Amino acid sequence: MEIAILLIFVFLIGLIIFLLRKNHALKKDIYDFTHKLDKSLNILLNGRKLDNSICEQDDLWGTVYDKLYRISNLHTRKNQEVTSEKENLKELVSDISHQIKTPLSNIKLYLEMLTDETALAENTETIEKMGKQVGKLDFLFQSMIKMSRLETGTIKIQKKRNAISDTLAAAIGAAIPKADKKNIQIHVEYDETHRLNHDIKWTGEAIFNILDNAVKYTESGGFIWISVEQGEIFTKISIKDTGKGIPLERHGTIFNRFYREPEVHDNEGVGIGLYLAREIVSMQNGYIEVQSEVGKGSIFNIYLPN
Repeated sequence: MEIAILLIFVFLIGLIIFLLRKNHALKKDIYDFTHKLDKSLNILLNGRKLDNSICEQDDLWGTVYDKLYRISNLHTRKNQEVTSEKENLKELVSDISHQIKTPLSNIKLYLEMLTDETALAENTETIEKMGKQVGKLDFLFQSMIKMSRLETGTIKIQKKRNAISDTLAAAIGAAIPKADKKNIQIHVEYDETHRLNHDIKWTGEAIFNILDNAVKYTESGGFIWISVEQGEIFTKISIKDTGKGIPLERHGTIFNRFYREPEVHDNEGVGIGLYLAREIVSMQNGYIEVQSEVGKGSIFNIYLPN
C-alpha cells in the first residue's frame, strides 16, 4: 500500500515537473512568436520588404509569416500602382497644360488687338481667329470628356448585331465637310447587307477619328478609300489615304494619348483621336494595325470580332 502511494506521489511529482517544463517551453514559444511578429510588423511599418525564406518553415510561425509576406507583396504592388498613377496624372496635367496654353495665348493676343482702336477694320478677321481658338479648346475639352468617360467605365459599350453600313454612313458623313474643303474624294466599298456585332455610336466615333486624321494629313486633291472585308473570325475595316505617311518607328507611338508628330505640331488637333479609336476598338475585343510609309500614305485596319 505504501509502495503504491509512493509510486503515485512520484508520478505526480514527475507530472508537475513535466507540466512546468512544458509551460516554460510554451511561454518561450509564445515569447519567440511575439518577438518575431513584432519584428516583422516593424519591418512592414518601415516600408521594407520581408524575406521569403521563412515562408518555407512548416510550423505556425511559417504559416503566419507566409501571410505577412503576401500582405507585404500586395502592399508593395499597391504602392507601385499609386506611384504609377501619380506619374500618369502628372503627365496628363502636363499634356493638358501644353494643349491649352497655345489657344489661350492666341485668344489673349486677339483680345489685345480688338482693344486697339486703330485696328477696327481688322476686328472681323480677329474675331474669326478667336472663334477658331475657342473651337480648339472646346474640341479638346469634349475629347477629354470622352476619354475620361471611357477610361473610368462611365460609358458602357453596348454591342448589338447591326448593319455596318449605318456605322460607316455616320462616320463618313461627319468627315465629308472637311474633306470637301480640301477637295479630297472618299471612295467606299462594302456589302450593305453585312451585319456586325458592335456598338454603332462608339465604333462610328473610332472610324471617324481615323478618317478625320486621314483628311487632316492628306494634301488637297487627294483620295481616301474605305473597304470592309469579312473574315472567319474578324471583320476588317480598312481606311487608306494618300497622305504624307508615318515613319516606321512611330507606328506604335501615334496611338499614345496627346501624341502629335513634331513636323505637324502646328496643324489642327490635340492628339486624342487615334488614342480614343484604339480604346474603343479594344473595349470590343478588337484591335487596330497601321501600315504606312513616308510619302506613300497610310492604311489603318480595324479588326472587330464577327
